[in-house]
Amino acid sequence: MPLQMNRKLFLTAAITGAGATQDKSRLVPRSPQEIAEAAIDAAKAGAAIVHCHVRDPETGAPCRDLEYYRELTDRIRSAEVDVVLNLTAGVGGDLTFGGPKTPMALDAPNTDMAGATERMAHIRACLPEICTLDCGSMNFGDGEYVMTNTPGMLRAMGAMMTELGVKPEIEAFDTGHLWFATQLVKEGVLADPALVQLCMGIPWGAPNDLNTFLAMVNNVPANWTWSAFSLGRDQMPYVAAAALAGGNVRVGLEDNLYLDRGVLATNAQLVERAASLLSNMGATLMGPQEVRDMLGLTKRAPAGVGA
Repeated sequence: MPLQMNRKLFLTAAITGAGATQDKSRLVPRSPQEIAEAAIDAAKAGAAIVHCHVRDPETGAPCRDLEYYRELTDRIRSAEVDVVLNLTAGVGGDLTFGGPKTPMALDAPNTDMAGATERMAHIRACLPEICTLDCGSMNFGDGEYVMTNTPGMLRAMGAMMTELGVKPEIEAFDTGHLWFATQLVKEGVLADPALVQLCMGIPWGAPNDLNTFLAMVNNVPANWTWSAFSLGRDQMPYVAAAALAGGNVRVGLEDNLYLDRGVLATNAQLVERAASLLSNMGATLMGPQEVRDMLGLTKRAPAGVGA
């Protein structure tokens, strides 16, 4: 399909993620307060959406503690700056096999497998405007770790999101994930039009090249809203690529720790750089209420926890 630059777009800041980045940069936020403060700073810098995970405040390891999510959610909603809240629903599908000689030794560290109801507990409790739906399974980097999301699990979680009135953000790591996402819409599990995040360059998903990126873009139905990102030094080039191809953009410490070579970044600094790049291209950023109006989102009041 013909591609046309998106001159009015939204920017998502992915604040901390679930990767083992906590010991690589002192600027990766750990506690709910630190994550919320980083999200608020990113919103002040121009992010219309903040995408958040929680971590163990002591170790920095990813977790899905409900009280951490409650505190994080309320701190963001109680802030003076407005922003759309997007919580992950990806944690709980983490499977680490044994080695090649003992592949079914499932007592390996970092395995965290939970049912759909448990994986959605914090979404049901916090009711963010958006939550993620990793739309497939994949070998995630080297080693024995597999990101596990079966069709049955995705149908169950997607149906819960629809029932709760939380907009799913389909995380597509390869073209097959987009194929299954369109199937979920056909079945009525997810509403049409859908929201998609194209995740580029993550081993071993869609390779980080423009031919593959355009193949991903061309597999997104024309009436859907999409965004894209890439990792490390390719984060900013993909801000430009996504905008030029007609999409929206994502930056943040989940995907890249550096502002320049050897210079550690904050989320706000990455948002500021992306905003400047887009401005120089002739694009303007949408505000959070414009995003809500476009996607049909409902802003919810703080619950009074963690204020």
